[in-house]
Amino acid sequence: MKTTAVITHISNWLTDYAKSSLSKGFVIGISGGIDSAVTSTLVAKTGLPLICVEMPIHQQKEQVERGKEHINWLKKNFQNVSSTELNLTTVYDGFISQLPNNENTHELALVNTRARLRMTTLYYFAQANNSLVLGTGNKVEDFGIGFFTKYGDGGVDVSPIADLLKSEVYILGKELGIINNILIAPPTDGLWGNDKTDEDQIGATYPELEWAMQFDGDKNTLNIRKREVLKIYTQLNRANQHKMNAIPVCIIPKNLK
Repeated sequence: MKTTAVITHISNWLTDYAKSSLSKGFVIGISGGIDSAVTSTLVAKTGLPLICVEMPIHQQKEQVERGKEHINWLKKNFQNVSSTELNLTTVYDGFISQLPNNENTHELALVNTRARLRMTTLYYFAQANNSLVLGTGNKVEDFGIGFFTKYGDGGVDVSPIADLLKSEVYILGKELGIINNILIAPPTDGLWGNDKTDEDQIGATYPELEWAMQFDGDKNTLNIRKREVLKIYTQLNRANQHKMNAIPVCIIPKNLK
């Protein structure tokens, strides 16, 4: 990969898109992870206003500190970067308190609620500042296994790194000078209120998923682990097609109108 050229290409693409949409700048949620770090840095290089938003919800201290460290690094290196923090913990807890007693044990539904509260927050700042909401999903997440929340972190205006594999995002991160604490941190969506990693949730690493995404050979030649990874990838890809495809529209036949 021509790393420097890719960085320039993405930053130029973002600049052109903002101008064509008559937008002032961009808004991004900072998680303390590699994807949001790389995306925010690529945008900062455009020179357009960038608002970094921290939105902790019962967040692990380490994740919050990494996010703050990255934002401070951005501000030190780019004058067009500003930031704000909204602790959404009380909002989230207030939502839970209004649920029927038998509804507050659906853990995955509540995890996705966190992502959707953050999406709502980002769009508030985007509309208030005539800006675009940045997606931070990579190719494996967005088009491989659908590892994102529908209308949560999947609710965005532009996706600058969605054509890059996770390994390629790390390559860009090193070239951009992303802080080491983020480069070495295990990937996590930060939605569970504990230290559960992406690998814990998925059952496979990103390098394994990248292999499965590109595999086009004879399954019978694979060892046990590779068969297991391919099964994980295939099942998630099929189950999450509703996220990756356009919303189905019921077309009414002309003779019924």
